[in-house]
Amino acid sequence: MYQSHWGLRNTPFRNRLDPEFFFESPTHEEGLARLHFLVEQQRRLGLLMGGTGTGKSLLLEVFAAQMRQQGFPVANFSLLGMDPAELLRETAVQFGLNPGSRGLPELWRMVLDRIREHRYQQLATVVLLDDADRASPLVLIQIVRLAQHDLTPDSRLTLVLAGRQERMSRLGETLLELSELRIDLQDWQPDDTETYIAHTLARAGCRQPVFEEPAILRLHELAHGIPRRINQLADLALAAGAGQDLERIDADTVESVYHELGVIEV
Repeated sequence: MYQSHWGLRNTPFRNRLDPEFFFESPTHEEGLARLHFLVEQQRRLGLLMGGTGTGKSLLLEVFAAQMRQQGFPVANFSLLGMDPAELLRETAVQFGLNPGSRGLPELWRMVLDRIREHRYQQLATVVLLDDADRASPLVLIQIVRLAQHDLTPDSRLTLVLAGRQERMSRLGETLLELSELRIDLQDWQPDDTETYIAHTLARAGCRQPVFEEPAILRLHELAHGIPRRINQLADLALAAGAGQDLERIDADTVESVYHELGVIEV
């Protein structure tokens, strides 16, 4: 491993859904503020959109952790591959219920009763559904029902559907019309990438610059400002630099790992 070469306590650029490693870039700071707005203003439905690797899932994890710290009940999970019963069962489990092998009608009763309990306790109920753009039509029908089950002003249910911007039309006309706020995660600017790399290396114990400025700029260009790709390229560059016993990583090293170590365009 390359940690000892660069004087690091751990591997800094691993892709992981860990709120502890969340970097609040301007676009993620704005996104987080808008998520809080949805709940504070008791809005019913919001859409979190961004390209692959822009940090949607991690932002949901961070927001869910913050909501739980404030005492709000939160369900946060991916819809990928789920059927309607799994959707309701997972929601029930994350609300502290034991759904067992109950069928769809009973699951609906459990979930809606728990949401009503939260409302009577003056608690916002937050449901964060990742990969909504890849949900099956049958699951989307259940989400419409959940979103519309109580349209009174006193309802304290907030849903957030996250997915890739170009595929959000798959949610269907009803959910898109119910949406009250759109949150767009943008690719990073060069300054964001530079700040992120310095911040992340410092967290890992690095006490001196590792990447030369041209290397950071080239890394940003090759990654197109996409956080996940920035992580991947930075990690590969650290490994290559350690293997070559470099004191600092230059632009040629970044270019080399991009072409030789398998960065794949998505």
